[in-house]
Amino acid sequence: MLDPLTSVVTLLQPKMSYTKIVTGAGRWGVRGTLEEAPLCCCVVLEGKIRYTVDELQLVAETGDFLLIPSMSTFSATSFDIPLENEWQSEPVVLDNGEHRNGSVSAEADVRSLVGFCHLTSPDATLLLTLLPKLVHIRGDVRLSALVQLAIDEARSQRPAREVVLERLLEVLLIEALRSSSNAVTAPGLLRGLADIRLAGAIRRIHESPEEPWTVALLAKESALSRSTFFQRFSAALGVTPMDYLLSWRMALAKSFLEQKKAIAEVAALVGYSSSSTFTVAFTRHTGMPPGQYSRLRQNAEADNAGKAPAMS
Repeated sequence: MLDPLTSVVTLLQPKMSYTKIVTGAGRWGVRGTLEEAPLCCCVVLEGKIRYTVDELQLVAETGDFLLIPSMSTFSATSFDIPLENEWQSEPVVLDNGEHRNGSVSAEADVRSLVGFCHLTSPDATLLLTLLPKLVHIRGDVRLSALVQLAIDEARSQRPAREVVLERLLEVLLIEALRSSSNAVTAPGLLRGLADIRLAGAIRRIHESPEEPWTVALLAKESALSRSTFFQRFSAALGVTPMDYLLSWRMALAKSFLEQKKAIAEVAALVGYSSSSTFTVAFTRHTGMPPGQYSRLRQNAEADNAGKAPAMS
């Protein structure tokens, strides 16, 4: 049985789409909206960088790792706050391929590895709500090594490159999420799993989504009173226990439907006593009945297959 972190990452279906080396010299700042991909990771190799991710602010130092599952706005600056005329909309690409913030002629005093990935799961938006908005881990050598491997692989033309990148990224995400020591996170799955009492209930939800869970039963798994569990769970994960359970069940249901399982079977697998009650819940949650969802996904797969280049 997959643990919660592994099961969420597996359903996200992450694929590395773009990596770059970003350097900075002097006083600089760059800000805007992240549009390349819904998930960004960064390892600071040298120097210090001030980051603002939506309303969250932090200083990242050499060896720090940042995992940002989603954001609307961001800014990054040198440790010395830039003047208004020193802000940029994007870095300058140097002849050596590095992306430079600040002076293009001076020696870099800040260096980082930045990677973006797309989440190919049709339910990526929902699943991202299960992750914290920001994970900041200080001095984790394993993560730095994994990111370097991913960047090296992305620049290569070796056979099975995409498969290797996908596996590396899955390992990277899981490693980042489980490296909770000295990690600073917003509400989400990681904060919930870091709470020993809540972790038991979360694992039971993932292990047995078909069980008729209630707040009282989940509170019992956590050895907490019903009210204390509800408040503690909601504060840690940013959603109520029943909302988390529903989100996970619907994410699993979509995955099962894409595997062409029968609606009755899917209903039983995710905890519904009949196809009709499952259909009502699925339709309310997704805006379409499960049969329609399954047909749309199969048609999309057929269209994608038709666009694939013929083998020579």
